[in-house]
Amino acid sequence: MEKHLYNVELTWKEGRIGEMSSPELPTKIEVATPPEFDKGVAGIWSPEHLFTASVLSCFMTTFLAIAEYSKLEFNSFDCSAEGVLEKEDGKFKMTEITLKPVLVIDDETKRERAVRILDKAEAACLISNSIKTVVHLDALVEIGARA
Repeated sequence: MEKHLYNVELTWKEGRIGEMSSPELPTKIEVATPPEFDKGVAGIWSPEHLFTASVLSCFMTTFLAIAEYSKLEFNSFDCSAEGVLEKEDGKFKMTEITLKPVLVIDDETKRERAVRILDKAEAACLISNSIKTVVHLDALVEIGARA
């Protein structure tokens, strides 16, 4: 596979707030120090949110690709993630992220296969494989109709 580049730019606005953009994307994102820190700002995406979101969105796209390749039919997929920030050895670190996917399938006989595909997606996620943070998968597979 050839090398791919992803360009991101940031412009400081005021205080602890900046605006991120990419020449490759149409949308800008306002970012700030989270409110847990001195002069942090509530209600704006923080680096910690973006870090957690990066793992979450990579997990989703990896799952979708593997499910499609495996021809796994499903009715819905939702996932939440919780990132944990802690101080270790005098430094702040994102120590763990827990992914909590809820996958709805229409047939009990597909459950074991669906769980294997979720596990495979977590193991293959390139962002998870690129970071030191421990990623946990707490998957739920339900039987139900398409919403």
